[in-house]
Amino acid sequence: MNPPATHRTPIETIVTTTLTVDTSGEGFFEITLAAAQFLNHVKSRDGVLLLFIRHTSASLVIQENADPDVRTDLVTALSRLAPADAPWVHDVEGRDDMPAHVKAMLNGVSLHVPVIGGKMMLGTWQGIYVAEHRAQPHRREVVLQFLGSCAEE
Repeated sequence: MNPPATHRTPIETIVTTTLTVDTSGEGFFEITLAAAQFLNHVKSRDGVLLLFIRHTSASLVIQENADPDVRTDLVTALSRLAPADAPWVHDVEGRDDMPAHVKAMLNGVSLHVPVIGGKMMLGTWQGIYVAEHRAQPHRREVVLQFLGSCAEE
């Protein structure tokens, strides 16, 4: 087997911004377009986009963005894994808080996406989402950071 072709790019630039996402309660909120706009704004070429959510009761995921039923079923699956009516000890912030922490732990709070030619290398049906695990609306902060090379001004 021949090794795959490789491409080497020096990290010339690190650019960071914070994206604010208003959620309407439990569910998945797509941020793919906002991430692409950030990469376009900084004139990214080749590198990696890092995403980090600054919360413990919400998470980040890459999931299908074609059929909204997938996201509905994912909310149902996560609720089965961490139900609100389980005998949680931590309930200071409400009965949905501890299950939200468990769901965030399962999904994770960070992602990285390769960027080639200024475009994220997501698959055809992939989108980037903030997964809100609380029942009430929240304002979530996602740190976006591009590491790589950018086009000259």
